[in-house]
Amino acid sequence: MSSFSLAVRDSSTMLRRNLLHARRYPSLTLNLLLTPIMLLLLFVYIFGDVMSAGIGGGADRSAYIAYVVPGILLMTVGGTVVGTAVSVSNDMTEGIIARFRTMAIHRGAVLIGHVVGSVLQCVMSVVLVGAVAVAIGFRSTDATALEWLAALGLLVLFATALTWIAVGMGLISPNAEAASNNAMPMILLPLLSSAFVPVDAMPGWFQPVAEYQPFTPVIETLRGLLLGSGIGHNGWLAVAWCLGLAVLGYFWSAAKFNGDAK
Repeated sequence: MSSFSLAVRDSSTMLRRNLLHARRYPSLTLNLLLTPIMLLLLFVYIFGDVMSAGIGGGADRSAYIAYVVPGILLMTVGGTVVGTAVSVSNDMTEGIIARFRTMAIHRGAVLIGHVVGSVLQCVMSVVLVGAVAVAIGFRSTDATALEWLAALGLLVLFATALTWIAVGMGLISPNAEAASNNAMPMILLPLLSSAFVPVDAMPGWFQPVAEYQPFTPVIETLRGLLLGSGIGHNGWLAVAWCLGLAVLGYFWSAAKFNGDAK
């Protein structure tokens, strides 16, 4: 077999391993999934009318559902990759990686298995949260099929970028608790973005914090695609952030993983 075929075979094996772990120990995934669902229900049913009026849409809960769902979907991605950081940290501290390194396994297969498995879990989590959003009234009647496809591609690209960052956080963490704490910005950054209110409605001193971070352009792009409205310059900013984070996370994770082997 060629080296590429071996890499694909070993990566597929590691992917199956990670998916089996996720199926056998679903508590972490469920806990991380419950957070965006609870926030969605809280902001729609408790704060929906007030938040909609505050951003100039009148006291209309249905209008606020359309506004808040894209941010909740990206918060779901951020929450899911926290589990990846914990899983990678467990692998590094429990000795299984040391055993893998004594076997004839492609060096990058372990990390690739984690990344692909995490992206698949992100997609499934987003589908579940999206189903809850539809059940409580979210509609995307103005988006075309191409815009739906672009929205899915953006979610997958963003999930891949955050997963590589999470893998790096798991590799530098001495235990699962530290990995969970290190990956917390994945959940906190959406709260400091345009997920719940427009950047223009924030205090002037805080607006740069919300505007110049990766979640805001991705949320605005996803919102424009799902609602069939314009995305302006946010489209290329979102793609640039995704590619930049993915490249940074990949080289950081690879350097740390290979460095630990020496």
